Amino acid sequence: MTDGTRGPRRWRRAAEEALYGPEGFFVRQAPAAHFRTSVHVSPLFAEAVAELLQRVDAVLGHPGELALVDYGAGRGELLAGVLAALPGETAARVRAHAVEVAPRPDGLDPAIRWSGAPPRGAAGLLFANEWLDNVPVDIAETDSGGVPRYVLVDDDGTEHLGEPVTGEDADWLARWWPLPPEPGLRAEIGRPRDAAWAGAVACLDRGLAVAADYAHTRGDRPPLGTLTGYRDGREVRPVPDGERDLTCHVALDACAAAAADGGSGPGLLTTQREALHALGVSGARPPLSLASRDPAAYLRRLGGAGEAAELTDPGGLGAFTWLLQPRRAPLPPPWGVGAAAGDRPSG
Repeated sequence: MTDGTRGPRRWRRAAEEALYGPEGFFVRQAPAAHFRTSVHVSPLFAEAVAELLQRVDAVLGHPGELALVDYGAGRGELLAGVLAALPGETAARVRAHAVEVAPRPDGLDPAIRWSGAPPRGAAGLLFANEWLDNVPVDIAETDSGGVPRYVLVDDDGTEHLGEPVTGEDADWLARWWPLPPEPGLRAEIGRPRDAAWAGAVACLDRGLAVAADYAHTRGDRPPLGTLTGYRDGREVRPVPDGERDLTCHVALDACAAAAADGGSGPGLLTTQREALHALGVSGARPPLSLASRDPAAYLRRLGGAGEAAELTDPGGLGAFTWLLQPRRAPLPPPWGVGAAAGDRPSG
């Protein structure tokens, strides 16, 4: 929370304080109280991640300890769901790690380790669901002369144009998000996210890292940017006051290239719809004949089909992008063989 006495500053600094400072949003608030992620929609999402973990386990040759790292773990809901969905033999080898700035919630399975930093040298699966969109970034906007300038923000959300974008930030824009000279066009400078993702992937010695997020690629960057806020389940004006989520969609192609430059394999981009279908999540309705034979089973399967449809809706959660980035291991099936070159982000 802010007292309104500070002057304008870049959005990255303002968002870091508002989200992760001592009184920051993610330190004090449960994310599920303000926005609904795939994890909260249905246990089918955790079951799909459990299936993915088992495929990674097979690719790695079933190591004695199998890591499951949840980056930006919220209150540990995904990890708890995955552990519950795994078969006993696999669950016994899993070492679950929650990476989160908030304190450990009461009642969480003691088998889940909780810290602000990931394990090192792990073999397994790292999953980051809607984490990168909350890594703060600076905002650039072209001025009346067509020059990209940093956007500064007051505590009440009022914005001003600051100094021209230079140095590594300017290089990043030129490579990943070139701004035409028209005044008012905006871009989110994704260098902090590139570094965050590359650092997260590097915690794995072997395995697969997955980021699932609102995203775009160089060919379809939004001309006015995507900065927004969420509070109490509603989209609201972005204000760095510590009382709301602050989020921007992610340039996942740039993140993939950064991790590849750091020694990981080239990433593969796919939609959540395609990924979940590949992991066995289907929105197909059960046959009507089941309703007469076993009405209770029919209703259960009908409910599951509705949840699967929401998770894979191409106009909603199904349009999320998944970045699959292998680390010293092949991609698990079905992505490990026959992946189209067009699905891979270019550097």
